[in-house]
Amino acid sequence: MPLTGKVAVITGAGSGIGRESALLLAEHGAIIAGIDWSASAIGETVEKIQHRGGSAIAVVADVSQPDQVECAMNEIAQKFGRIDIVFANAGINGVWAPLEEITPEEWNETVNTNLNGTFYTVKYAVSYLKKQGGAVIVTASVNGTRTFSNTGATAYACTKAAQVTFMKMIALELAKNKIRVNAICPGAIGTNIFNTAHPKHIETIKEPVEYPHGTVPLNGGLPGRAEQVAELVLFLASDAASHITGTEVWIDGAESLLVG
Repeated sequence: MPLTGKVAVITGAGSGIGRESALLLAEHGAIIAGIDWSASAIGETVEKIQHRGGSAIAVVADVSQPDQVECAMNEIAQKFGRIDIVFANAGINGVWAPLEEITPEEWNETVNTNLNGTFYTVKYAVSYLKKQGGAVIVTASVNGTRTFSNTGATAYACTKAAQVTFMKMIALELAKNKIRVNAICPGAIGTNIFNTAHPKHIETIKEPVEYPHGTVPLNGGLPGRAEQVAELVLFLASDAASHITGTEVWIDGAESLLVG
């Protein structure tokens, strides 16, 4: 199996894309260190992996809190002696609202989780990655990179655009250390991230556009699946992507080309 013996740290591994990626990477031999703020959610992911014969541990941490992320990475490295793969996946939709209605606290909550959380995750893992090289994957989005029509999602889209820039900056910085850094940009995926969205009066500012056949041309208008995104994560984490770094990959069934 291509990832045998590799230690993969996955944030937001308690559900959605994070959970499916943890399950798939474990099937391909990786030792999973799953991080999530919810003890019950990450515990369920670990149980699923172990039930299938894989190896995994659960670490409870909030990626928006740097001290918690630092402790989590140190704990993982001390237990396994290495970190080879980092999937900075944890994120929230946050408040979607007209600009004058977004409070500084709501803006900062989205930034602290999505952007700062990505920074903390990579920052506190990078010293361990440098020992042997490895792969970093960041979950960005079509929002802020190819799609700008989700009016009201300003904070979310800005964090996702910034994650792509962060990825490109550190891809060059870390290339000499044999660390590859890439980003995935999912479109609509059937996960529970929509439960973290808090829309406020966005109907007053959205442009009146209708898509009678749905917004995902490749999939009959339906959202993609977390398992499909996990396959992309597996590819970018493996040696099959050994010459790919500094690149964002959109995985949206042409949704962003349609809604733009």
